[in-house]
Amino acid sequence: MGNSVARLATPCFADGAGGRGHHAAAGDGAIAVDDDAAAGCSSIGHILRFDGREAPAFAGAIHGVLLPSNPSTMGSSGGGASVLNDGALSIGSSSFDSSNSFSFRTLQPRQYSGPLEYCTTSPSTSGASSSRQLGPRTDKQILNDIYANRQRRRCQGSKGSPLLGRLRRAVASLLRAGPCGFPEQEEAGVTNGCEARRVVRNGEDSISRNGDTAVDDGAERVQWARGKAGEDRVHVVVSEEHGWMFVGIYDGFNGPDATDYLADNLYAAVCRELNGVLSEDEPDLPEQEQQHREVLDAMARALRRTEEGYFAEAEARAAECPELAMVGSCVLVVLMKGADVYAMNVGDSRAVLAHQGEAVKLAALQLTMDHSTNAYKEVRRIRSEHLDDPGCISNGRVKGCLKVTRAFGAGYLKEPRWNSALLEVFRVDYVGRAPYISCRPYIRHHRLGAQDRFLILSSDGLYDYFTNEEVVAQVEAFTASYPDEDPAKFLSHHILLRAANQAGMGFHELLEIQQGDRRRYHDDVSIIIISLEGKIWRSSP
Repeated sequence: MGNSVARLATPCFADGAGGRGHHAAAGDGAIAVDDDAAAGCSSIGHILRFDGREAPAFAGAIHGVLLPSNPSTMGSSGGGASVLNDGALSIGSSSFDSSNSFSFRTLQPRQYSGPLEYCTTSPSTSGASSSRQLGPRTDKQILNDIYANRQRRRCQGSKGSPLLGRLRRAVASLLRAGPCGFPEQEEAGVTNGCEARRVVRNGEDSISRNGDTAVDDGAERVQWARGKAGEDRVHVVVSEEHGWMFVGIYDGFNGPDATDYLADNLYAAVCRELNGVLSEDEPDLPEQEQQHREVLDAMARALRRTEEGYFAEAEARAAECPELAMVGSCVLVVLMKGADVYAMNVGDSRAVLAHQGEAVKLAALQLTMDHSTNAYKEVRRIRSEHLDDPGCISNGRVKGCLKVTRAFGAGYLKEPRWNSALLEVFRVDYVGRAPYISCRPYIRHHRLGAQDRFLILSSDGLYDYFTNEEVVAQVEAFTASYPDEDPAKFLSHHILLRAANQAGMGFHELLEIQQGDRRRYHDDVSIIIISLEGKIWRSSP
């Protein structure tokens, strides 16, 4: 993500190749491992699609793209997994897996030729709301990146693919995945003083003793997809059983552990907290506002409890891997049930709604709030909470390290003990005991109307090159001209065009550059576009 603060030279987040941290130069010492590279081909990312016309309830369509710039960052578990998860998503810098109703395919450089490559002029970045100034690179630097990339490919091709066994194990794990979109997890726990196993199925917990497991009878009514792009993670669930759709985008920094933990645990926590909150029947008008508040509060509780679980896991491993205190993630969650949209975020990922107002063009309504040092209110809040620390905001970053002002994880900016656990070179000057950042989310409800056209959910990499209004206008124009094509892929195309133009290189020259080196030019980007068609669920009025 744009808020990542470079790379750690420790084994905690890399399989002998260095991890992601905040003092060394980004891209140094990392080996990009891609699931398509193992098969001998070069990929840019993945694109996904879900056609709601094939589902009994869902009336829209979902398009998505995962565009990594960072290489895969591996954990220290020995099998390529991050420290705090089972490794199902820890292979390759971009990968995607799903149930049958989702389709996904590898995005190859050659797919950016043909009918989609209709922009013949250099794109302007005058309207971009970039918080990063990337500056043009010299011809020599660009050629060095391209040459280094080709050398790596030749070396990878000559050595064969030691990753195939790991890939097979990951696929086998995903085939055993529960219908919520993540493998069933068994966690040791104690219930009323007795040992128990928690089996996570369908987003809900069923406690079983003596190894018995609950029978899942809703698998066919839940469709799911999970993917990764560098340190980004995406999780989509369409549940006809609950009558809702869940989308989570987790934009990580300093390593993949927080995003992997979110992908494995947040949806299940949301399901548990919503149990008994959302009624099947439409409540009376006076009760609707109360229910909306209860839903939003439940989502916020789920995030808080997920973070508590993450810190508990990190604390148990702090002695062997103290750098977990630095790992964190932005969080964007959207839950849609009927015509109700519930949005929750920490960090600078966004949910933007395209709405047809009185003007001819669609208007852009942001359903989330940016939590970054670009937001005056956030900077003022942090400074008011740290009056005795003039360096609380330094060089446009919290303690000179982090661009976002709210995030999941990143304990070293929340409690002095996490900061003290780090090696001295990674510590900040923690003044007092008050947290510098928090995981307190912005939450919002929106009732869809007939004038609402589509939702764009994305990590901040999209908005390094576009404003909200530009994104909506681009998708509107594209879908009008190419109704059967993929608007998310189209946006990824223009991100790369603008990144290449800003760096002073050709489009396909940028695609030649290895992930990791490409981080100098653009961020990891995850985009989900939801077509509303005036309503989401056919049962909606």
